[in-house]
This record gives sequence, structure tokens and C-alpha cells, in this order.
Amino acid sequence: MKRAAAKHLIERYFRQLTEGCGNGACTNELCASCLGFQPLDHNTAAIRALELYKINTKLCDLHPSAAFPDNNSAEDTQPALLGDRHGKMTDNLFPPREDFRDVHYLTEEKVYEILSICEGKKDYSPLIRVIGRIFSSADGLVRSFRKDKEQHPNTKEQRKTHQAKDEDKDEDDKERTTAMEQESEASASMEGATGSTENRLGPVEVSVDIEAVRRVYDRLLSNETMESAFLNALVYLTPNVELDLTYLDVYDTNPDYLNIFVIVMENSSLHSPEYLEMAMPLFCKCMSKLPLPALAKLTRLWSRYSVEHIRRMMETFQQLITYTVISNDYDSDSLVNDDEGVVAATKCLKLVFYANVLGGDLDTGHNEEEEEEPPSESSELTLQELLGEERRNKKGLRVDPLEKELGVRTLDCRRPLIPFEEFVNEPLNDVLEMDKDFTFFKVDSESKFSFQSCPFILNACTKSLGLYYDNRISMYSERRITALYSLVQGQQLNPYLRLKVRRDHIIDDALVRLEMISMENPADLRKQLFVEFEGEQGVDEGGVSKEFFQLVLEEMFNPDIGMFTYDESTKLFWFNPSSLENEAQFTLIGIVLGLAIYNNCILDVHFPMVVYRKLMGKKGTYLDLADSHPVQYQSLKELLDYEGDVEEDMMITFQISQTDLFGDPITYDLKENGDKIPVNVDNRKEFVSLYGDYILNKSVERQFKAFRRGFQMVTNESPLNCLFRPEEVELLICGSRRLLGDGAFVW
Repeated sequence: MKRAAAKHLIERYFRQLTEGCGNGACTNELCASCLGFQPLDHNTAAIRALELYKINTKLCDLHPSAAFPDNNSAEDTQPALLGDRHGKMTDNLFPPREDFRDVHYLTEEKVYEILSICEGKKDYSPLIRVIGRIFSSADGLVRSFRKDKEQHPNTKEQRKTHQAKDEDKDEDDKERTTAMEQESEASASMEGATGSTENRLGPVEVSVDIEAVRRVYDRLLSNETMESAFLNALVYLTPNVELDLTYLDVYDTNPDYLNIFVIVMENSSLHSPEYLEMAMPLFCKCMSKLPLPALAKLTRLWSRYSVEHIRRMMETFQQLITYTVISNDYDSDSLVNDDEGVVAATKCLKLVFYANVLGGDLDTGHNEEEEEEPPSESSELTLQELLGEERRNKKGLRVDPLEKELGVRTLDCRRPLIPFEEFVNEPLNDVLEMDKDFTFFKVDSESKFSFQSCPFILNACTKSLGLYYDNRISMYSERRITALYSLVQGQQLNPYLRLKVRRDHIIDDALVRLEMISMENPADLRKQLFVEFEGEQGVDEGGVSKEFFQLVLEEMFNPDIGMFTYDESTKLFWFNPSSLENEAQFTLIGIVLGLAIYNNCILDVHFPMVVYRKLMGKKGTYLDLADSHPVQYQSLKELLDYEGDVEEDMMITFQISQTDLFGDPITYDLKENGDKIPVNVDNRKEFVSLYGDYILNKSVERQFKAFRRGFQMVTNESPLNCLFRPEEVELLICGSRRLLGDGAFVW
């Protein structure tokens, strides 16, 4: 009798520590119903229950909701001897509670059924216990809120539960085993009938009913007593999920494991301080451990969400990063790169960023053709290898694995759902040690995370600092190689890119010198630039180089030269398709722009955004005419919107005309025999597309290829393409374009 009483008291202590007394206003610090109680796992709670029994700690009075209704049958009650709060024996029976232990996964209907019962009794503790049990179990959450055709029958499960109802030992383990057995049987039968879950659902769909999850959250989170249940359950859930993903490869065997992250991320309270402090850092660590196919599927799924849902997830991860950053002190010894919470949240934010890209206006085609680089001299490579200075990025530009898996680049997105600027986290930029981060980025160490692998979170200023470090290291590398050449081959030591020019012949001198360098050894362009004007004394500390750049550009962009045209309305330059200058002149302009970035100089040169997009690898399209050729763009837009008879009223064909440098008309057929093909309602979109392609690509193909070739001679080994968007490249070259009140642009 004493043994039975002791056992029951220990069970009551254990239940009090894990489930609580059911009183929402409980003040007992050793009760799970107390608001300030820290959740315990079952092993810890069992040990603590023994300790409390030994010291005869006070037990909470059972809340009325702990008893079954009076109409319960005698067969459903289990007589047991109770101890009162002082451990004395009483003759009262402890009736079992209606805790819905036969529920092993949730559906929307089941939640509403339990909620209705709780509302009738005005006691939500049964629902709180169910939420805590299911949402803290990976198996339970994976099977919850399935679409109707995905729901598993639970008759066998209930039958096994009733058979084990009178067992005193390992009840929780038996229930968990029963659930796992049923899931395995159901999964096997479903796979045998329709194939694997992944094949059945496809690359984007998931088996969870997302709309049902949202309705349940909206209903339950309106009740304040429910929020702590979700929070505590998430704290319990994350360690087990992290272990599963780290050691068991659960996603490969069960793709429905992704349902956990889909369901949790629908919680609209994740941005609250309680979640940010306790649960979200752990949850982000779990999500970051998902395999690449799972991350890609989650990203594709989120890309179908509304802007409001994507923004909520973005703000949740941003707030977690900001909260963590401002709550800690970082310095050169304690780096933000070592903060697992910030790193994991940044990796999760990357998923939202690419979902934002996929959900926006995409243009995955219209890519510029890449020119093959000639092989480098074998002797130079040998010397660099001896110095440990092998050509960086010689295997190509760094590509983000997730970006490759999704088959999309940031550059492919013309207009994202959420502006890219909102993904920048300024507090993080303020504490980031860019020199250390750059080292991690270049070394590509598995043990160290670099925020440059997630450039969307960095502002242009921070990224330009990383580019500056890359350029300086490249300069020092070329200097060392030159020093070795001078020692081994007896060449004159020339560690810098020296340009000696005459003011009256600055274009000719610069063109000849740079052309010789680009032909003999393009690597010399990556040396530090020193400019000397013939007949003038001075040391180039940056000012002389800037003056050189400006003088070259003033002459090259002079309308009288005819290399570029100037639009008075937009204040922008464009390539002159009728230019008589040879390609070397345009190559020189490209080299000058590359050298300006490489030597950290701002230039007074203004191109439309399509030029920077083309430099990054995207061809111009009709939409780019809005910036570069606004008059033509407006005319084409009116053509697309015209509701009348296009063929009769417009009288346009697929032959267009332009004027050359001397004012003579030049005709061009957008299609073969274009002068005989009228533009009508059916083919006007094709006409607009071909027109934009001709103006922005074909008509200036010779000039732009030479220009881009010169630019890449300097920048082809820098991380420019993987760090910067076209708008940010414009900032690097000519600064910010700012619109004043009078409508004038200031650069």
C-alpha cells in the first residue's frame, strides 16, 4: 500500500512538472501551469519529481477541469489512493482526466472539436496539453493538418491505445511507438498505391493544408493562454528535429518532414520577444540544417505566398537578427560571424529572399554571350603557384548552391515582390568586421561563415569595402609576382601600372599604352595605377589618377567625337550605333571604368541602368527602353495598349528606319522581308520585342562587346558579379543618382 501511494505521489509530481495543475493563475513555481515556469524534458522532470517527493514538497490543488465528467462509466475510471498536499493518505479516488491522449495528430476539425469542449467548460487546459504534445513531437506535427486525401485513419491507433490504457509503465513510449507503427503502415500503403510522397506531390507542393493551418492559428492565437503552449512546444521540438536532420537524414526517407517547418512558420507570433529570445534561434538552426533539395522546395513553396506572408517571414528573421545583434557586444575577438543565432537566421532569410525573387517578375532568358578567355601563359601560372598566388576564381565565378538549385539569379528578377533594400540589415552592417569576413569569404572555410555569401543583407557601402580588400590583395599579389620575375628573369622591377600621357594627346597615349598591356599581360591592369602627365611634376596619391579618368571621359563622351549620343531629357549617354570609331576606343572606355572601380574612383559618367545590366550579363529588353529611350518606350507602350485596328490605323511594318551620323536614313528589317509584314493585333508583341532587341542589343553589338571586353579585363577576377546588383555597380562607378525638387539629377 505504501509503495502504491509513493508511486502515485511521484506520478502527481511528474504530471505537475510536465502538464501543470490546469489552473491558469497558478503561482507555484514548481508547476507547469505557472507563467514563469521553465519547461523540462521528461527525463529531467522524472528526476525532479523524485527529489520533490523526498522533501515532501507542496502539491498544487487539482483544478476542477482535471476531473472527468460525472457521467463517465465505472470501467473508464481507475481507483487509486491519493495523498493530499502534505502527503497524507485520503480515501478519495483520483479520477482520470479528459486529456485526449488518443489524439496523435491534429486536423482542423479535431482542433475545433476540442476547443468547443474547452469553451463549454471554460477551461482550456486539455487543448493546451494537446497542443503541447503534438507541436512538440516531430512525428505528430508531420502527420498533422494533412490535406483531406492525405489524412491517415486512426481506428487501429485508437484500438491499440485502449489496449494499453491500463498499463502503468512507459505509457508515453507505447503511444509514441503506436503512432510510429501506424505512420509506417499508412506510408507504406500509400507509397504502394501512388508512389513516394515526393513523386506524388511534385517539386513545389506539400501534403500539409496550409490554409487550414492558418485558420487554426488565427483561431487559437486570439486566446492568450494558447500562445505559451505553442512557444513551449517549439522549445521542446527543436533539439529533436536538429538531431534528426544532423544524424538521421530524415528528409531523404520522409519528404513530409518538411511539413514541420511549413506549419511552424505560419505562426504569426514568431516575431514576439518571447519567441525571439528562446525558440526562434533554435528553430533557425534546425531549418539551416535542411538538405539543399528541401531548402529549394521550401523556397519555391514560399514564392507562391502573398506579399503579406513573405513580408511577415522576412520581418521575423530580420527582427531576430537585429534583436540578437543589439543584445550582444561584438569586437575583433568576438565576431558576429561566430554567433550561431545570427548566422542561422541569415541563412533562413536567404530562403525568403529567393522566394521574393522567384515570386517577382522574372526574366531568365536574354543573357549576354560569354566570351571565352584565352589561356594564360604556363610560365606565369607556374610562378604564381610557387608563390601560392594561383589565379583566384579560375574555375569560374562563385555560384550560390541554392541559386543553382533553383535555377535563378538575383539579376534575373526585374521587380521583386519586396524591394531588395528591405532585406538589408543595418545593425548587422554596423558590427560586421569586414576584413575578417572577407578572409572567411575568400578562404571558403567550412568552419567560418561569411556574410558575403548572403550579399542581400549587406548595404552597398559594406560590400564596396569587401571589394576594396579584394582589389588591394590582388594588387599586392601582382606586386609579388613582378618582384619574382625581376629576380628570376632579370626584368626591370615595375610593381605598378604606370601611365605616362600627354595632356594634348591623352586618348592616343592612353589607348596605345593600355592596348599594349592588354595584349602582352592583362594581369598588369590589376596593379595599382599611377598616372604621370608628361612635363609635370607630381606624385599620384589618387588625385592625378582621378584627373586622368575625368579627362579621358570628357573627350570620349564628347558628342563631336560621335562615340556616344546624349539625351537632354534623361541626361544619359548611349552608344552611337553609327559610330566610326574602332573597337579599341570602346575597349579603352571599358578599361577606364574597370580601373575606376579597381582603384576606388568615382567618375562623372552617366549611363542608363540597362548598360550595367548588360555588363552583368543580361541583354536589354523592351522594358529597359523606359530608362534609355523614354520616347520610343512610350510609343511602343501605346502600340501595345491600342484598342483600335492596329494594322489600318498605325500602318507599321517590321521594317524600321534610323538616321546615321550624317543624318541619312538607314532601314533595318526586324524580320526577313519586314517591309512586307504589317504589324497587327496578333504580332504587335513580337514587333515590340524585336524593336527593343534591335535598339539595345543588335544595333550596338560591336561597340558594346568591345566596351564589355575592356571592363572585364580588369574586373573578371573580382567578386563584383556575385556581390553587387546593377544598381549598386552604378553607385560604385558614378555615385548616387538623386532627384532634386526642380527635377534635376545630381550624381
